[in-house]
Amino acid sequence: MTIEHHETDRGKNTDIEIAGLDLNFHAFALDTRTPTGGKIAKVAGFAADQYPYVLQWRDDGDLEELRAQEEADLGKGTKFIVAASDSSNRIVIEGEGLDWPSDEVSGAVVRKLGRIAADRSIYLERTEEPDRLVEDGDIIKIKKGGIEQFRSRKPEVWELNVQGKKIVSATPVISVVDALTRAGFDPNAWIIILKVAGQPKRQLAVGDDIDLRAPGIEKIRLTAKDVSNGEARTAPSRDFALLEADESYLDHLGLRWETRNSDGHRWLIIHDYPVPDGYTVTTTTLALMIPPTYPQAQIDMFYAYPPLQRATGAAIPATETLQSIVGLSFQRWSRHRGNVVPWNPQRDNVVTHLALVESSLLKEVGE
Repeated sequence: MTIEHHETDRGKNTDIEIAGLDLNFHAFALDTRTPTGGKIAKVAGFAADQYPYVLQWRDDGDLEELRAQEEADLGKGTKFIVAASDSSNRIVIEGEGLDWPSDEVSGAVVRKLGRIAADRSIYLERTEEPDRLVEDGDIIKIKKGGIEQFRSRKPEVWELNVQGKKIVSATPVISVVDALTRAGFDPNAWIIILKVAGQPKRQLAVGDDIDLRAPGIEKIRLTAKDVSNGEARTAPSRDFALLEADESYLDHLGLRWETRNSDGHRWLIIHDYPVPDGYTVTTTTLALMIPPTYPQAQIDMFYAYPPLQRATGAAIPATETLQSIVGLSFQRWSRHRGNVVPWNPQRDNVVTHLALVESSLLKEVGE
């Protein structure tokens, strides 16, 4: 529940701040210097039958539960957190234990509670696996009966040389697909060799991960696979049929396309799809997720492999998420139809959605 600011009568003589679980505080005026937990919950807009859980966020950083009839010592702090909850869970931030009245907590809240500087990374500690990097927007489920422990430290960067190109990873374990894609190589087109100091060269598979913490890792070297011996190109896959109008249009484009079932979804994959000037490449592999009930259900968003980048180097908004499709990490372009012209199954199809793709690509390079 988000705490909203409520105007109070003039003449009050005590100011406090109240927030919900998002820690967005608002000022409230009281007529007492010794408010009880019940009084604070009531001022925040909670009824007694909502089981309000009141915490005083003290100036020393501790969270202290305040019962309904218990009076708050405002000398210890004037910030309070109020939430509808009948229990709490234990979390530890920078070695300090706190009772949190929810079964989940965001990275942003952990940063605020721990007063962790913006230039430090937050990690969720693990015992049998690498610690998990926690971004401000991440939501962490708190284990029942367990204690989630968070620590901050200066961000670590991990480097890997891929065929002469250095890539930097924020996590110590990187997939072969991610490493090659970020370096601009098609993972399926190369024999991939990992060189480690003092060890024999080792060939990697596309599905492998690389632990950059291992001592002596030097570089990845690529050797081209046999490209062609003159035989005919393998026929494209047709795992499911499209509308007749879709297939006719795609054939008219003269591009190789496939329909594939992968990762629990149906995909239309268009190879060598042209992109406008302003990107670092001239073509991409384009994927559209085709719902099982298409065209009654709309096609939404689109996906590109390898990830598209502006020639200027400027970031492209709403393209940060990667989607696994046929073993490759495609870049998701979160582009949606507006309410003015919603999807119409009588009119819309792959053809009209490709128009949305084209306009989206043009918009990001100012055309």
